[in-house]
Amino acid sequence: MISLGLRLAVAGGREAVVRLTVLAAAVAAGVGMLLATVAGITAVHAQNARYSWLNSAVTSAATGPEARDPALWVVREDYFRGHPMARVDVAVSGPDGPVPPGMTALPGPGEYQVSPALDRLLRDHPADQLRDRFPGRQTGVLGHDALPSPESLIVVAGGTREQVGRIAGVTEITRMVSVSPDECHDCVVGIGADGIVLTLSVVAAALLFPLLIFIGTATRLSAARREQRFAAMRLVGATPRQITRLAVVESAAAALTGTLAGFAVFFAIRAGLARIPFTGEPFFPGDLSLSLADVLIVAAGVPLAAALAARIALRRVRISPLGVTRRVTPDPPRAWRVIPLLVALGELAYLVGDRPQTREGQTVGYLSGIFGVMIGLMIAGPWLTMAGSRLLARRARRPATLIAGRRLADDPRAGFRAVSGLMLALFVTSTATGVITTIVAERGGGTIGAASHDFVSVATVPDGPHGVPATGVRLPAGTDAHLIRINPAPRTADSWLPGLIACAELAGLSGAGTCPAGTEVAQVFPSLTGIRGSDDGDGGPVWPASAVPVAQLATLDVIDVVVPTDGSPAAIEHARTMLGQAFPYGRAAATEADYAGDFTRQLSQFQRLADVAVISSLVIAGCSLAVSVTGGLSERQRPFAMLRLTGVRLSELRRVVALESGVPLLAVSLVAAGAGFLTAHLFLRSQMQYDLHAPDPAYYLIVAGGLLASVAVIMSTMPLLRRMTGPAAARNE
Repeated sequence: MISLGLRLAVAGGREAVVRLTVLAAAVAAGVGMLLATVAGITAVHAQNARYSWLNSAVTSAATGPEARDPALWVVREDYFRGHPMARVDVAVSGPDGPVPPGMTALPGPGEYQVSPALDRLLRDHPADQLRDRFPGRQTGVLGHDALPSPESLIVVAGGTREQVGRIAGVTEITRMVSVSPDECHDCVVGIGADGIVLTLSVVAAALLFPLLIFIGTATRLSAARREQRFAAMRLVGATPRQITRLAVVESAAAALTGTLAGFAVFFAIRAGLARIPFTGEPFFPGDLSLSLADVLIVAAGVPLAAALAARIALRRVRISPLGVTRRVTPDPPRAWRVIPLLVALGELAYLVGDRPQTREGQTVGYLSGIFGVMIGLMIAGPWLTMAGSRLLARRARRPATLIAGRRLADDPRAGFRAVSGLMLALFVTSTATGVITTIVAERGGGTIGAASHDFVSVATVPDGPHGVPATGVRLPAGTDAHLIRINPAPRTADSWLPGLIACAELAGLSGAGTCPAGTEVAQVFPSLTGIRGSDDGDGGPVWPASAVPVAQLATLDVIDVVVPTDGSPAAIEHARTMLGQAFPYGRAAATEADYAGDFTRQLSQFQRLADVAVISSLVIAGCSLAVSVTGGLSERQRPFAMLRLTGVRLSELRRVVALESGVPLLAVSLVAAGAGFLTAHLFLRSQMQYDLHAPDPAYYLIVAGGLLASVAVIMSTMPLLRRMTGPAAARNE
C-alpha cells in the first residue's frame, strides 16, 4: 500500500504533481520559518548569556570560584557615532584576580583591551575622536566568549586603585557573574526577560498563526477531487483501512519532502538572519543553532501532523463510499461566534482599570488577551462572511452577484478560509502600527529639535548635588565651552530647574532656547535639553526666568559643561573625547540623542519586529490566498463548466469568482483593522496611559498595497477559468 500510495501521489497527472509541489512548498516555508523562530530564541538566550560578566558589580549574583586578590570594578556607558559602548574600568590588587571570559587576565594600570569591532574603529578613526579616551596602550583584543555580538563595542581599561576608586558606582569584586540577565533581577546590562518574551510573542503571533493557516490551506488543495477518487476506490472494493493508508502515505510524502526542504531553507537564510539586529545587536551565526531535540521534533512532528490531518479529512469516505456525493448544505454559522472576540476584548478592557502589578501577570494578561482576539477573529470570521454574503444577495441586481451571494451563504466557512490569513495579517499590522505610532508621538517629541544634537555636554560631578568651581574646569585653550551653574534657589515651584545660564550667552547658542523678555538669567536643564510644551518654534524652548543676578553667576559652582559643534560626527566625537579627558570620573559626555538613545534603540527594536511581522504575515497571507483561490477553481470547474454550457458568459463567471473572494476580503479587512486598533488602544491605556494616535500615511499605503496585491492575486487566476471550464470538464466521473 505504501508503494501504491507513492505512485498515486505522483502518477495522477499534472494535477497530482501540482498538488504535491504546492503542499511541499507550503510545508517547506512553514518549517523554515518555524526553525528560524526556534533558532532565534536560542540565539537571544545565547547572546544574553554573554552579557552576564558585565554585571559583575552585582555581587549577590556572582558565581564561580573566588579570586584571592579582589579588583575594583565599574561599568559605564559611552557612545561613538550613535552606538552605545560599554567601558569597564578595573583596578587589580594582585596577580590572582577575577578574570572575565575571553581574557587571560585583567589589564593593569595604563593598559586596555577592546572588542574586535572597537579595535577596527580605533584603527579607522583619528585618535582625538576615540583612542584618546583610553589612557595608556592597547594590550589585546577580547575573545569570542566576552562578546554578546560581533558588533559589540567594549573596552576594559586598567587604572590604579586611586583612579578607579574615584569613579561613581565602583564596586570591589572577587568573582565574575555568570548568570544570564534574564535570570538575574539585579542585573542592569543585557536584554532581560521582557526582551525575550517580546521576541517570542511577536514571532509567534505574527508568523506562526498565518503559517499554520497557509499549511492548512495547502493541505486542502483539491480535497474534493481526492475524496471523489478515494470514494471510487471504495466502490471497487478497497477497505477503509487501505484508503486511509493511501491518503496518509500521500500526505506524509509531501510533508516529508517539504520538511527536508524546510531545513535547507533555514540554513540558506541563517546567515542573513544573523545580521538583522532584532535585539539591537546582530547575532553570531553560530548562535542561530538547533538542538537535537528541535531537529527530531520538527522532522518527525510535521509529517506526523500531516498524516493525522489526512486521516481526519477522509471521515466521509470512511463512513460510506457514497458520502462524498451525498453532500448537503451545512448549518449556517451562528451569532455566538462573535462572543469569544468580545470576551478577549473585554479582558483587555478590564486590564485598563486593573493592570497586574507583577511582570509575569502583565505578560500573561496581555498575551492571553491579544491571542484571544486573534482566535476570536478566526471563530467569528465565517459568521461575518455569511452576513456579508446575505447582504450581497439581498442587494443583487445582476446574475453574477446573486450567484456569488448564494454560494457564499451556502458555505461561508470555505469563503472565509481563503482570506483568514490576510485577516490576521491586517490585525497584526494595525496593532503594531497603532502601538509604535502612539509611542513615537508621546515620547519621541517634546525636545528642542535637531540643533540640540549638536551640543555635547558632561556633568562636572558624577551623580552629585553640587558642582565644581569654575577654576576646576580645565579645557584646551580656545574651546568654545559654556558653563551651566548650579541654581541656589530652593525648589519650591514647578518651574524650578537645576541649572542657570546668562541670557546673553544663551542667545549665542543657535537652537538652545530663549529667555523671557527682560530676563538676564534663565533656569535650564544642565544639558540644555528642551521642556515639553514650551517650544518656541525654531528657537527652541522658552526657559523659565531666574531671580539670580547675572553678576552672581561667576561665584556659583559649575554643574555641567556644554560644547556646541557643527553637528558633524567628527566634531561631536572630538568634543566628547575632550570632555571625557577633562572629567574622567563620571558619566560619559553625550548629546541629547545619546541621552534618548536607550529609548530610541528600544523603539527601533520594536519597529524592526513590527516590520518583520507585517511584511512576513502579508506575504504569507498572499500565498495562502493564491493557493485557496486556485484550489477553489479546481474543485468547482465542473459546476462552472455546466453553467457555461447553459449559456452563462465567461465574464459573468469571472465576476462570480471576484465577488466570492472580494466580499469576505472586504468584510474581514474592516473588522481586522478595527480590532487591531482597538487592541492597541486598550494596551496603550493599560500599560502607558496613552490614547491611540492616528497612524502615519505609511500604514494606509501598506494596507492599500496589501489589498491591491490580494485583488491582483485573485485576478491572476482568471485566465485559468477559460481553460478549466471547457466542455470536457462537464463530463460525469
